[in-house]
Amino acid sequence: MDKRANFRERLLGGERLIGTYIKTPSPIVTEVLGLTDLDCLCLDAEHAPFDRITIDGCVAMARAAAMPALVRVPHAAPEHILNALDCGATGVIAPHICTVEQAEAFARACRYGEGGRGYAGSSRAAGYTTRAMADNLARAATQTTVIAQIEDPVAVDNVDGIAAVDGIDALFVGRVDLTVAYDASSQDDPCVVAAVEKICAAGLRHNRRVGMFLARPGDVPFWAERGASLFLLGSDHGFMLDGAARLVAQCR
Repeated sequence: MDKRANFRERLLGGERLIGTYIKTPSPIVTEVLGLTDLDCLCLDAEHAPFDRITIDGCVAMARAAAMPALVRVPHAAPEHILNALDCGATGVIAPHICTVEQAEAFARACRYGEGGRGYAGSSRAAGYTTRAMADNLARAATQTTVIAQIEDPVAVDNVDGIAAVDGIDALFVGRVDLTVAYDASSQDDPCVVAAVEKICAAGLRHNRRVGMFLARPGDVPFWAERGASLFLLGSDHGFMLDGAARLVAQCR
């Protein structure tokens, strides 16, 4: 079995996982990055022009490559969550989870059961009717990854309650949004660093994994020591820009 087969199991086990964002709504880009040794890809449907059909195509390509595919949805509305998971996404990152009530609603929308995710045996996630419902329910329960993004000062204030919510697998630090919200001069401002440390500490207290985007890969050890284990670094846009810059530098 491919080592990436159960991403949630690896995440909950505290393994250091490295992924990247996909900003281009293209199955081809996903296919190419699926050939790498990354641990996961995250389709950024919050800040890039992904609709359901492009999410569907990108997730299909990721699954073909045995590459876990998370979807950062535009917001934690049940229809966005259902769309991503029915397409076969490994899990969902929901932005701007600020309260315990929002975290509870998000976790419920990701799980089958009363008031939660609607069931369809005809979806890709369910094997297009080729698997029994009991098998599909068991797979979803063990593999669907639920990640709450903490990126607002009020969310930092409420982070212990959010981390304690049953069904939340991980907290994800939205450091850029925190920087803006705190009116800080940079992501290294002491108030931002203190907020990120508070999120990490809450994750440790409540046995929730912590993930984050980092602009500098060299910062990974610092935050790993503070309990973070999921790191989304760069993006397909960044790879193209960096590659073009290196090519020009080498040739001039």
